[in-house]
Amino acid sequence: MRHARRKLQRIARLAAVGGLVCGGLMVSNAVASEPPAPSADPVASLVSQLGASRTAGSWMGADGRPVVAVTDADAADEVREAGARAEVVRYSMGELRSATEALSSAPRVAGTAWAVDYASNRVMVRADSTVSADDWSRMSDVAEGIGGSVHMERTEGAFTTRVSDGLPVFSGDGRCSVGFNVTDGQNNFILTAGHCGPVGTTWFQDGRRAELVGTTTDSSFPGADYSLVRYESGEPVDVTNVVGIGDGRGVRIIGAADPVVGQRVFRSGSTTGFRSGQVTALNATVNYPEGTVTGLIETTVCAESGDSGGPLFSEGLALGMTSGGSGDCDSGGTTFFQPATKALEALGVSLVAAPPASGGGDDGTAPAPSATAGAVPPASPGSSGLADGTRRVTGITEFGSLGPGLVVIGASLVGLVAARWILSAQERRNFRSFYSASWG
Repeated sequence: MRHARRKLQRIARLAAVGGLVCGGLMVSNAVASEPPAPSADPVASLVSQLGASRTAGSWMGADGRPVVAVTDADAADEVREAGARAEVVRYSMGELRSATEALSSAPRVAGTAWAVDYASNRVMVRADSTVSADDWSRMSDVAEGIGGSVHMERTEGAFTTRVSDGLPVFSGDGRCSVGFNVTDGQNNFILTAGHCGPVGTTWFQDGRRAELVGTTTDSSFPGADYSLVRYESGEPVDVTNVVGIGDGRGVRIIGAADPVVGQRVFRSGSTTGFRSGQVTALNATVNYPEGTVTGLIETTVCAESGDSGGPLFSEGLALGMTSGGSGDCDSGGTTFFQPATKALEALGVSLVAAPPASGGGDDGTAPAPSATAGAVPPASPGSSGLADGTRRVTGITEFGSLGPGLVVIGASLVGLVAARWILSAQERRNFRSFYSASWG
């Protein structure tokens, strides 16, 4: 009997130690900061293969698994075989796109926006507080003519671009935020929002217009919302893409990608700093007072005046630049972003990847010329920080992802304590039994 108890105790201790090891590995994987390299999306490939008549978009579910909307049972089977979750819906992507085209063909109403909501399988049309009752009625008639695939709703606030009278840059018309550092192979530029200023706009480091940053050389707004600001330095500038997120930390941007609906994303701006939210729709259309912009990313990340042009990113990948929205960071709201990939392609530029500087490290980084550029000097070899003393990180840990590992570690510790207590209690009983027999 004693041998059996000792064997059980030994097994319990080994199981607890094993649990600690497994939990530690789970936490280590959760906090690993190096983002994965961009790779082909199997779900996107499957959606493309099935076509717009059999699918109606895809998104990331609350459990992290991809969900694909399909219009028939056979397509649902193919989706499940591919490892994703299928949801059979009424309207196909072709029908939803036809609905958005009909909305775009109707007379323009400033203060309205629409996008395909994959999860609800309909086109959501929002009208802000500036839309009159007559315009609302006309839009409602258009929606009714399209059919049940369109849903109308009112929203608080107004859809505006986020210019104010990443790091701030100033012009004579207001303040915007730095997006990303890009290059055409000869010159280096700031990639920011197009509504910040037309070609020829001069940008400065401070509101006193004392230190020149550069001049806008290419811009698109409305229609799209991106622009290039060429650095005015007469010499080539080595810059890196590190987005400041507060507390002396920065996220290194290693590439550009398109987001997915449901994805957790992060934004930085010169007014409200570092904020996070979720992608709610793609290919959104917004009718700003200045004009209509299409193909935008719709999110729940808040933004305010002065945040325009600031970077949207996730796991080290550039996703977009702040365009506009409604609400603020006290009450929340909807914010739209110009996709980075479309802007890079249209402008013929790429994200800066600076070559090693003299005396620099082997990681291909080099000191940035100025904090105004939105770039932070990289770390020296063997260092975990940046040249200016701040920390560089490459990804952002969601504390929810630590939960399973921490639970395993906690349960294992409880198991160890319980095993030890059981062993001690048994030893005390054996001790009393032995001496009771001796004294008897």
